[in-house]
Amino acid sequence: MATPTERAPSNKMNRRVERSRHTVLATAFELLSEGGVARFTVDEVARRSGVAKTTIYRHWPTREALVIDACSQMITQQEAPDTGSLEGDVKAILMEIAHLLQTANWSFVLPSIIDTAERDPEFAEIHSRIQRGHAAPLREVLQRAAGRGELSAHADVSAIVALLLGPLFYRRWFSREPIDDQFLEAVIERALA
Repeated sequence: MATPTERAPSNKMNRRVERSRHTVLATAFELLSEGGVARFTVDEVARRSGVAKTTIYRHWPTREALVIDACSQMITQQEAPDTGSLEGDVKAILMEIAHLLQTANWSFVLPSIIDTAERDPEFAEIHSRIQRGHAAPLREVLQRAAGRGELSAHADVSAIVALLLGPLFYRRWFSREPIDDQFLEAVIERALA
């Protein structure tokens, strides 16, 4: 059996490996934010991160594997609020998404992911996981509202989610109009009518 001092280098090495992986992923996501998938190179990740290409390829055997792992950082599950009303819950979620669309780096990366997903099944899966992450809290509050009788038990939850999220993404990437409180309230009123 190994003594604690014999195990220490292994723990130290694991911490160093984790630091390197974290640095590479952060750098990769930064590069994706700047130029999307098309302009992403492992050479530039190595240069900026200070981590050797051989080390990067040891953890990610291909450029695509690194891009996909970096894109996985975009998959976050927002907590579903419970304000006591469907309208309050939906407004809280949409305000958070609107804020992220206007400030978070992933909003610069996502169009590139969508474009690449049209031709690459691995990216299509990442895109689907990102979308499910954004929709999950809305689905939860809509189902909870149906249980409370605020929404018909037969309501098409997927259609309502699309009615709520679609206008935000449209304004962010197509019309580039502001996503303000007045707009959010109009979207909620129409979707829940």
